[in-house]
Amino acid sequence: QVRLVESGGGLVQAGGSLRLSCAASGSIFSINTMGWYRQVPGKQRELVSAITSGGSTNYADSVKGRFTISRDNAKNTVYLQMNSLKPEDTAVYYCYADGKYYSGRYVPFGSWGQGTQVTVSS
Repeated sequence: QVRLVESGGGLVQAGGSLRLSCAASGSIFSINTMGWYRQVPGKQRELVSAITSGGSTNYADSVKGRFTISRDNAKNTVYLQMNSLKPEDTAVYYCYADGKYYSGRYVPFGSWGQGTQVTVSS
């Protein structure tokens, strides 16, 4: 089984920056995609950004040019650098990863982190 632990959320003023981190642990064989989603109360969880094992990235239109996703494959860790933050970026941010872990055999997984709150004040 695979566990994801996020860190780096908090309170920041509009225009400020935050960096989120998410580390995957467990009997990981491989990780394909890692990404960040966010959710506000009453709305569906939405994709913010994702990155493949080969380094291909995609971003929601609302964060392009402000957020940068990266990953350290050796550490099974994904990062989200968030600059020029806006009040509408306020949400709980969730890390996601999929791939395979080993438990006597190779088992596909798709795991979520527990979420970290990001609050941007105006």
